[in-house]
Amino acid sequence: MNILRTPDTQFLRLNGWSYRPLFTEFTFHPFGSVRTAHYVDGPADGPVVLCLHGEPTWAYLYRHMMPVLAAAGARVVAPDLLGFGQSDKIASGDQISYELLVTWLLLWFDRQNLNDVTLFCQDWGGLLGLRLVAARPERFARVVVANTMLPDGRMPPTEAFLRWRAYSQRLEPFDCGAVVHQGTIHGISPEAAVAYNAPFPDERLKAAPRRLPLLVPIAPSDPSAEMNQLAWEVLERFDRPFLTLFSDRDPVTAPYAREFQLRVPGAEGQPHAVIANAGHFVQEDAGPELARRTLAFMGLAVGSPA
Repeated sequence: MNILRTPDTQFLRLNGWSYRPLFTEFTFHPFGSVRTAHYVDGPADGPVVLCLHGEPTWAYLYRHMMPVLAAAGARVVAPDLLGFGQSDKIASGDQISYELLVTWLLLWFDRQNLNDVTLFCQDWGGLLGLRLVAARPERFARVVVANTMLPDGRMPPTEAFLRWRAYSQRLEPFDCGAVVHQGTIHGISPEAAVAYNAPFPDERLKAAPRRLPLLVPIAPSDPSAEMNQLAWEVLERFDRPFLTLFSDRDPVTAPYAREFQLRVPGAEGQPHAVIANAGHFVQEDAGPELARRTLAFMGLAVGSPA
């Protein structure tokens, strides 16, 4: 069987998470029908904030941001990437590729008919979300990037990333809650660790978390390096507002904030910030601050309707 599905009962009574999934099903070659979960908060007519998580997390990562954004009148949409959360899982890592995930995200995004979108993306949420922006630039009003990159093989990877990639392949079992805990400064609670592990009650479901570190292009000849180079050509003409909110204690992605600031025209003159005392999973360490800075970037006041 190519597609696996985590039992819905795994997601009941998770600490700090009251959102119920909305499901979108579509035919996705070569897997047949695939189900994707997303969660929403805020008024239906509010300006859309699309929150894309990375690896090995799911939309639960945004639980500290979603209520703050919604209270200010934004319509928050947070999907679970294919292979994560309540979205379907591909059983074999060999069947997962960067381009497969981009194609899936485009199909899902087009089905939602979202426009004038503010993208907030971190980790693989950026590797995929920025490809989405490159493919559909007219549908994005602005972009916020946090601890992410769009690697095309021309910039050497950080030593911290190479250590993580090697570690991810020998980690047994692949404990997503522990990974998130280690990637923060303040740590996460045992209850939050349970929530991060909820999508993966057994190892068969962990093909995507295990596979994604190997899919990051680190040389020009790597798969998807050329496609990311083409995406950069679009981003280098993207003149809509583009904001970097990288943390001060993430050695994996630290150099890439400056790359975005220099290469994306829309980044010029924006209120870029370094989030203090925060690790790779900056949403855990500083979620409300990220939400407030995003709202200011959108011209929305905290706690007031749009």
